[in-house]
Amino acid sequence: MDLQAFKQRILPVQGRLFRLAQLFLRNREEAEDTLQDVLLRLWTNRQQLDTYHSIEALAVQMTKNICLDKLKAHARQKTTNGPDLPDVQTNDVSPYQRVEFADSAGLMYRLIDDLPDQQKFILHLRDVEEYSFDEIEQVTGLSINNIRVILSRARQRLRDNYLKTNDYEAGH
Repeated sequence: MDLQAFKQRILPVQGRLFRLAQLFLRNREEAEDTLQDVLLRLWTNRQQLDTYHSIEALAVQMTKNICLDKLKAHARQKTTNGPDLPDVQTNDVSPYQRVEFADSAGLMYRLIDDLPDQQKFILHLRDVEEYSFDEIEQVTGLSINNIRVILSRARQRLRDNYLKTNDYEAGH
């Protein structure tokens, strides 16, 4: 694979790889380092890339593995730098509502962070990166039915923990 083919096939997925790394590592600098590491490894092995069915699936799997290795090396001490919260227009929302939105978003990030790695990974691929079930199957090697079950359990766990944390269940 020459430089031009590498640029055409690898560079378009950089954003997805970076967001995935940031999901796991919760640190922009470490996510950037991970992305550079993945790109370097892909470039180093560029002659073998044509043997893979999906280079994007390979890159996603490499990113996930490097992130998990880094987390293990850091004894799972993650930083609390969550993704930037969406800006809320001040015209339509009161300060109280803005604080409540930020609190809810922060809670969701913490709850997602508490999911088992496999659930977090599949939830991210499906709901954030908008991968199809076929693409997730290529990346993970899991069957589509298994992916659906894991995704359903992740969403249910998020819902239950969100409701429990906000004491909604006690009021109903």
